[in-house]
Amino acid sequence: MNRIYKHRLFWPVLSLLVLIVVNTIARPQFIEITLQDGRLYGALIDILRNSAPLMLVALGMTIVIATRGIDLSVGAVMAVSGAVALTIIDRSGSPGAVGTVFVAVIVAILVSLVLGAWNGFLVSVLKIQPIIATLVLMLAGRGVALLITGGFITTVNSEPFAFIASGYVLLLPVAFFISIAAIAAVALVERRTALGVLTESVGINPEASRLAGVRSRGIIWGAYMVSGTLAGAAGVIYASNIKAADANAAGLFIELYAILAVVLGGTSLAGGKFSIAGTVIGVFIIQTLESTILFLGVPSAQSPVFFAVVVVVVVVAQSQRMRGAIARVGDAFRKQDAPERDDEKVEVAR
Repeated sequence: MNRIYKHRLFWPVLSLLVLIVVNTIARPQFIEITLQDGRLYGALIDILRNSAPLMLVALGMTIVIATRGIDLSVGAVMAVSGAVALTIIDRSGSPGAVGTVFVAVIVAILVSLVLGAWNGFLVSVLKIQPIIATLVLMLAGRGVALLITGGFITTVNSEPFAFIASGYVLLLPVAFFISIAAIAAVALVERRTALGVLTESVGINPEASRLAGVRSRGIIWGAYMVSGTLAGAAGVIYASNIKAADANAAGLFIELYAILAVVLGGTSLAGGKFSIAGTVIGVFIIQTLESTILFLGVPSAQSPVFFAVVVVVVVVAQSQRMRGAIARVGDAFRKQDAPERDDEKVEVAR
């Protein structure tokens, strides 16, 4: 039991379960899942679908943070990605063709890869502080998206493109399967190869890893490229969901939510050790919390305060000092029970 309590995922999982229980008590239909027309519907299914963009961004953010960096440009990359995809589809002669949508999505993700490579170049080659290097693209990216769309919100009517966010396969949303594919790919590369160990070594001590022969420049560069690519995929899903490219609203504040999800999952902002599973749980915590806010009818102007209060409670509960206090309380109770157990053993011996 003590081993389970000390596991890094104990508190994130407990926080998620508490949120689910509270929602279920407040509205029993929260855990109800219905099958209609070969599709599953329900609040839990909505959470799986709506969490896809944040999941992709948070996975990339986890790798970047593991290298002792930060990426504040993911929201702007989402905006650029959506703008590129929608512009290609809108200007094509056949917006409803699968081939057109495929080309648009590939080009959008490639552009995002280039933007991520730009961030990685600034951080790993020019040695600019990550928060400053990514802040440049964070500020300029939305302007680039506006230039691509001509300053307007570009809308399209394309069923194949809308299918990315609203379509279903095997009873579940397509966006959920995209998340699963991204999680599996990142986990496979980072946990089943030496790259994960090298990434952690760069984050723990860059100078020591360099002296040990680790090519930290390439690892850091690659981390930002992964972050940009996943943010681009998230931008495509977001644009598919609203069937439009909104440079001002796409990915707004998602970089903050992604960082929060990573921290809630137990990954330290100081770099080094990271947890893919923890990030996944952190994303579900945030998405479940947003669902709770909508259900309670909290006004949009007050929802950030409500969200902040709950997040503070969760973060404090996961803090090392709080864990230590709870452990000391548990030890005190065990010590009080110990004499009683010894007396019982003496009585039995007699």
